[in-house]
Amino acid sequence: MTEHTIIVPVDMADERLDKVVASLLGLSRGRVKEIIAEGSATVGGVAVRSSGRAVPGTTISVKVDDIDEDLAPDPNVDFDIVYEDADVIVVDKPVGVVVHPGSGRSMGTLANGLLDRYPEIEGVGQKDRWGIVHRLDRDTSGLLVVARTQPTYDALIDMMRNRTITRRYLAGAAGLFTNTKGTIDAPVGRDQSNPTRMNVERSGREAITHYRRLAQWTDRNVSLLSVTLETGRTHQIRVHMRAIHRPILGDGGYGRRGLIGDPGRPWLHARQLSFDHPTTDRRIDFVSQLPADLSASLDTLGTPDIGDRIDIDGTAI
Repeated sequence: MTEHTIIVPVDMADERLDKVVASLLGLSRGRVKEIIAEGSATVGGVAVRSSGRAVPGTTISVKVDDIDEDLAPDPNVDFDIVYEDADVIVVDKPVGVVVHPGSGRSMGTLANGLLDRYPEIEGVGQKDRWGIVHRLDRDTSGLLVVARTQPTYDALIDMMRNRTITRRYLAGAAGLFTNTKGTIDAPVGRDQSNPTRMNVERSGREAITHYRRLAQWTDRNVSLLSVTLETGRTHQIRVHMRAIHRPILGDGGYGRRGLIGDPGRPWLHARQLSFDHPTTDRRIDFVSQLPADLSASLDTLGTPDIGDRIDIDGTAI
């Protein structure tokens, strides 16, 4: 890791701090946002925020991991392909796989594995995450879409922006619900006291999560939900469920560990993905089977006293 010291020049007064750091160090904005999220950019020992404004003469210390800036193919990354054609790839990501390089990791990510299997995606979209349209956390399993061409990438990004891609998750929550469905509309931003975490913040970005109760184990204080993202903020489901005091089961960062049914990781699975094909305009829909650890969690919980072990498309899980 290398520590850089930069001084904000007069001509960058009031610029966003992430833009200043990116410009002065020659890094991508995405990379700088990761550095700031890790708390590795500081002023006087205090972590800066991406949305902060630059003051001329301020000295910023930035710690940057020494990694290869060029994404390298890696044939040893484990993931399944549920669909592919000349335009798109739909990946079923297993738990434990990081989506793209960052935080000192340059190999072993989904991005490395995709580049090995599909070398033609190099140059599509963002550097070091070629073709990747949206992310899943390392410990979240399930579906995500990847573009094979730049026009497809642009089209899918527009769909994300216009909220026409449907992303539904199965989620295990610590807590009970008296209502069968609901919506959480609360802005999400960096935690004011911990820049490595997200929180419901008044100054954050719009975030909307819809949920529907599928099953409930009253004696276990656990519920199974179908969760639909209208927006896609970092850690959105985990933050929103914590905000309504129904944290994700097994989530050591935002939720509850050690309850019956805890799978040893956040109980989140990106179960369903559907979108209009960028070339044919035909609506295509994909469903991912529940992974073994989450299925075992449901077995441990037993028969629910409210609802059924039924997923979002009405199929028993």
